[in-house]
Amino acid sequence: MNRSGRLQVTGVEVFADPFPYFTASEGFGEGLSLAILDWLETEAPWELVETDFYEQHEFSLSDVSPPPHLAFLRERPFLNDLRSTVERIFGARLGNAIDCTVHKLVTGQRIRIHNDFIPGEATHRVLVQLNRGWRDDQGGFLMFFNSGDPADVHRVFSPTHDSVVGFAISEDSHHAVSTIHGGERFTLVFSFYGRNDG
Repeated sequence: MNRSGRLQVTGVEVFADPFPYFTASEGFGEGLSLAILDWLETEAPWELVETDFYEQHEFSLSDVSPPPHLAFLRERPFLNDLRSTVERIFGARLGNAIDCTVHKLVTGQRIRIHNDFIPGEATHRVLVQLNRGWRDDQGGFLMFFNSGDPADVHRVFSPTHDSVVGFAISEDSHHAVSTIHGGERFTLVFSFYGRNDG
């Protein structure tokens, strides 16, 4: 079991097109990822949020107190280590601000195509996908697109438990999550911001 309180991101592959992104086959490791999932399934304080392109349950880690064995998720050593990993993978310089929201999608919910780009806001995002034995017939695929056209699919990712996907946010970073047909699909979403050197 990963007892170091780190996102290990093992098996990393980095890609440049249609926008910079990486994948990793393992994030927290089996024991710790399941401990996080147990909390999300039983005691996490979910709120339903609806916007023009998604409906999902979510909360921010900055607004809650995780159980003691998961408190590291909002503490500086863990966040600084994760920021260094993201800087290394993307060759980026990132600031100290890091947000973490947690998402839950259930049957019938989806996230329509969007790019996350807001000038002056987050520049990079890392997604850690958590679920219990997800099957393809449950849907919930993360999709990257070559353009803003929903038919122009670049790559489809199954939300394999404890897998990681990170990407640089830009006007080109079009992505979506397909409709959930059964089960609960959880994602930790870490957002990073460019460094402001004055």
